[in-house]
Formats: sequence, structure tokens, C-alpha cells
Amino acid sequence: MKTLLSRILTVTAIAVSALIVPFCKKDTSNSTTSGFAVSLSSSSIYGQYLVDKDGYTLYYFSNDYNGRSSCNGACTQMWPPFYVSGLTAANLGPGLDIADFDTIQVNGVPQLRYKSWPLYYYAPANGGNNLREPAGQINGEGYSDIWYIAKPDYSIMLENAQLVGGDNQDYKGDYSRGTGTTIFFTDDRGRTLYTFSKDTLNHNTFTKSDFSNNSIWPIYGPSTIIVPSSLDKTLFGTIDVFGRPQLTYKGWPLYYFGADNSRGSTKGVSYPTPGIWPVAVRDMMPASGSSNNTGGGGY
Repeated sequence: MKTLLSRILTVTAIAVSALIVPFCKKDTSNSTTSGFAVSLSSSSIYGQYLVDKDGYTLYYFSNDYNGRSSCNGACTQMWPPFYVSGLTAANLGPGLDIADFDTIQVNGVPQLRYKSWPLYYYAPANGGNNLREPAGQINGEGYSDIWYIAKPDYSIMLENAQLVGGDNQDYKGDYSRGTGTTIFFTDDRGRTLYTFSKDTLNHNTFTKSDFSNNSIWPIYGPSTIIVPSSLDKTLFGTIDVFGRPQLTYKGWPLYYFGADNSRGSTKGVSYPTPGIWPVAVRDMMPASGSSNNTGGGGY
């Protein structure tokens, strides 16, 4: 009788365990507790991204166009700033460079930056309280089209800012004068990217073969194409411009403006007149015309 009872209890325990374990198992596919203050985690959807020592995802804010935090007041409840005191190279996981990190002060509160982008956690409201999303989750990605995970390998990032030309005038997205922010493309350091209205499909008509005018409008040619989730990666490509690669979007070659001397600067929108060199934006019309992808000769 005792043996039979033992067998019944054992079978019952196994059955209960089978029911409980699937519901208690933690999803660790994107979350690691590395011991590093900042390290890289990986997602099958988003690739590599930054996390803190406990595996909590870190984000950047497109409104931080000038490298300063634009998140204040109630914003900080949902997007708390991230900070590590005394960060050193030894505190960083593989693939991260201490030279890419620094600290800013925001209303007396320190905040860590990565490649000049302030870093944040995501803490959505839950039952009247803001609770940080669990480690390994990436629910803040693409929030309002201005919040994205911090990644080590972006070739395109997004800024949301007022366009201000080299003439010190404010411009709207249609290049008429006026106020209003525009979401536009930048490189991983927040440097503005432009298109040339006289270019045609996959055809750079500006750059000279000897690159003598490249300092005015330098071509942008990253080695990889890594973009925020709100952008369609298939709309990007690469052309050859006299032996150098140049990134394109919807067939438009992408350029820097040489006179933009700080991140977030958009001086090129008024050069030589508004609309000739528009910033690159997600919903711009595709380029048309010849797809001859050799360079040009300037204006």
C-alpha cells in the first residue's frame, strides 16, 4: 500500500511540474546578466543592441538632435535616463569602445551617452505606475517613431528637429520658411544626411571624378546597411562613384554637407537655395530618370 501511494505521489508531482515549468520559464533569448556595466545582447529581429548589467534594453531618443537630452518632466517617468558611475573599458562587454561613451548633466542628473546619443530605459505605465520593462524585452522600439534601441552598428539613424539653414532661417519639411520639426536621416553620430535634387535614379550628378568638390558635399558610404525598424532596409542600396561606395535611399545618393560643423546641424537645406539639397526623409518620393551610376561634375 505504501509503495502504491509513493508511486501515485511521484506521478502527481511529475504532472504538476510539467504544467508549471513552461509558465515559469524565463525567456533569455535576448537577455543576459553579463556582469559588464554595458554590453551587447542580440535579437533575431533587431540584431545587436546595448543592455545594462542586468540585461535591460537601452534606447535613444530622436529628439536629442544636438546630443543633449530633450526628455524632461513626465517624459522621464516613461524614459528614465541611464547612468553608470566611473565607467571604464573594463566595465564594457566585447564589441564596445570606451571612446564612444561619455557623461552629460541633465538638470543636475548625470546621464550616459553612446556615440553622442543620451541613453534611456523604457518604463511604460502599468496600473498607474511606471515600471521598467523586463530584462530582455524590446517593447520601446519604434515608440512614436522617435524612440529606438541603441545599437553599435547603425548606418542610418533618425533625428527629429527644426530645420535651420545656413542663412539662420527656420524651414519646414517642404522648405518654406516656418517652424515645425522634421524627422530626417543621420549617420550613427547624428550628422545630417542630404539628397541632391538634380540627381537621378542611382546616379550621382554632383561629385567630380577627382573628388575635388567632395569636401563641399561629401558622399556617404558606410560598409553596412543597418537601419531603425521604422525604415525599410530594402529601399537602401549602394552605388559606385569613381571607385568609392555611396549609400542610396529610394535611388537617391546620400551626402553630408561639409559646412555642418556640429551634430544636428542642417545648414545645407538653404544652400544654394532652399530645396536644392533636401534632408533625406522616410517618405520622400523615389528618384527617377537614368540609372547611370557614375559621378557628375557639380552644379
